[in-house]
Amino acid sequence: MDILRFATAGSVDDGKSTLIGRLLFDSKAIFEDQLEAVERTSRDRGTEYTDLSLLTDGLRAEREQGITIDVAYRYFATPKRKFIIADTPGHIQYTRNMVTGASTADLAIILIDARKGVLEQSRRHAFLTSLLRVPHLVLAVNKMDLVDYSQERFEEIREEFTSFASKLNVADLTFIPISALNGDNVVSRSENMPWYQGTSLLHHLENVHIASDRNLVDVRFPVQYVIRPHKTEFHDYRGYAGQVAGGVLKPGDEVLHLPSGLATRIASIDTFDGPVEEAFPPMSVTLRLEDHIDISRGDMICRPNNKPQVAQELEAMVCWMADGVKLAPRSKLSIKHTTRTARALVRELHYRLDVNTLHRDESATSLGLNEIGRVSLRVTQPLFVDDYARNRLTGGFILVDESTNTTVGAGMIVEAKA
Repeated sequence: MDILRFATAGSVDDGKSTLIGRLLFDSKAIFEDQLEAVERTSRDRGTEYTDLSLLTDGLRAEREQGITIDVAYRYFATPKRKFIIADTPGHIQYTRNMVTGASTADLAIILIDARKGVLEQSRRHAFLTSLLRVPHLVLAVNKMDLVDYSQERFEEIREEFTSFASKLNVADLTFIPISALNGDNVVSRSENMPWYQGTSLLHHLENVHIASDRNLVDVRFPVQYVIRPHKTEFHDYRGYAGQVAGGVLKPGDEVLHLPSGLATRIASIDTFDGPVEEAFPPMSVTLRLEDHIDISRGDMICRPNNKPQVAQELEAMVCWMADGVKLAPRSKLSIKHTTRTARALVRELHYRLDVNTLHRDESATSLGLNEIGRVSLRVTQPLFVDDYARNRLTGGFILVDESTNTTVGAGMIVEAKA
């Protein structure tokens, strides 16, 4: 079974945590003791119903305020597919948390309260989703029971959001009317909305096609570790372990090593369960090559006629995640890109982006917590990169404060210069 990673986002009190709780509950993915704890907490709070949002709002501050602060990850499976859910916070002061949760997602669910319609936060979430190149977007119009399951209200919201989404880079957009509290159109089709001819949310999650979302054309294999066993029976074994970031690899394929530029062929592809005949994203494998080449962590294996850009000058969109320190020109940071680490200098801040209005503030001199902007970086050693729009793995990076070793920024490469 394949794995679908999806993130949820929405304004405060739109029902994200309740929706995930409903998915877990109706798909029989929670244990009895978990359900008993939620029922007990619901009773203690005087709630007349079982508050399924408590299944994901694990922090005490979240339960007290009724909001999501941190990214809560939950796992469940159906006979068709496995799922990893990232319940991301909706408030603007937690933008960095949403960026973290959605950066690896195959699909994003944006919740909208049917009574309130498309809010400023809804537009911000849609923009961040498109910025992070999440391939599939579902707009779940929640709380349909509070507008008497009105088709007219649903169509109004759909038209308004479709108009806004036309300005963004959204490849696949689906609209589903739901009631997370009552379970309408969450796991099974609702009898309260006979006018809706689409599928339930879970059916869509089970069947959305994600295999072609990953880049299967450009072979990219960042080397993470060189395996040289100490046992005498394996003394000739030399393997290069890592995660396939793009393309399809097979034994016998001609490959090129960067930065040396030497070409060789793949002798075999090994995994924990034994040799395989092909490797593709996001498999973690060990490559054995026909020739002995000096390869170490941070190097790249690709195709001779399809190489990534070898660059030290980067143009990137950066989401700043540090509190108390700002990103400004002349800032010196450590950059981690795939398995390679280098030092980076911020050469220029071109503009700060208002994620609510999409306005570019070209007079900005720095980026603060949760702010996004376009910057120019100079890196001390060449990186093997692709544009983020082409490959999210080789086009993304993180920035680290060298003095505290904390992650202070996440970046998406827009352009690379040799």
